[in-house]
Amino acid sequence: MLKLGIDDAGRGPVIGPMVLAGVLIDEATEDLLKREGVKDSKQLTQKRREFLENLIKEKAETFEIVVVYPDEIDEKTAKNQLNDLEAIACAKIINKINKGYNKIKVLVDCPSVSIAKWQDSLKLKIENLSNLDISCEHKADQNHVSVSAASILAKCVREKEMAILREKYGREIGSGYTSDPLTQRFIERYSQKYKDDGIFRKSWVTWKQAQADVEQKKLF
Repeated sequence: MLKLGIDDAGRGPVIGPMVLAGVLIDEATEDLLKREGVKDSKQLTQKRREFLENLIKEKAETFEIVVVYPDEIDEKTAKNQLNDLEAIACAKIINKINKGYNKIKVLVDCPSVSIAKWQDSLKLKIENLSNLDISCEHKADQNHVSVSAASILAKCVREKEMAILREKYGREIGSGYTSDPLTQRFIERYSQKYKDDGIFRKSWVTWKQAQADVEQKKLF
């Protein structure tokens, strides 16, 4: 049976997009990728991820990428619907890939605490369920090679998106994650200057706090 693994990268950062990837593989390719060391992207160096990215794209039956930019994330986050946004992106991947195949086992790294509820929400967004066996799990990127492969593609695309931002705004933009001291300083200095450039997730507490600090300084 073919397996379609789906995973995201960049769900938590305050700068840059969230990326979702889907990778469709057969059993032979699954074995090959496992032998080559495909695993959760967080356990790999960037150089190794880039090598495996090319291998995955070459050997997979097919793959799909969805990039979700900060403005769209903010719109959903304001309504507490980030999980729904991820379900929409997952369904988009499934609907694009699910054409002409007899049976597909879909494995998704679930972003929600409530697996059953999120899986039901995902199914409502899928055009054709008749040939799909869908399983949403926590830590699926650690337990299934197809999901690990998807996590690698998603992470590589996210890194390329951040590289584009670094070219424009400088290396001091950092990784985009709130825990990164470079990113923290970048937001403190430039949250106002670049607020309309579409790079910040303005619904994140980190950005809101930086804006509040700017306003307080104006008062004094």
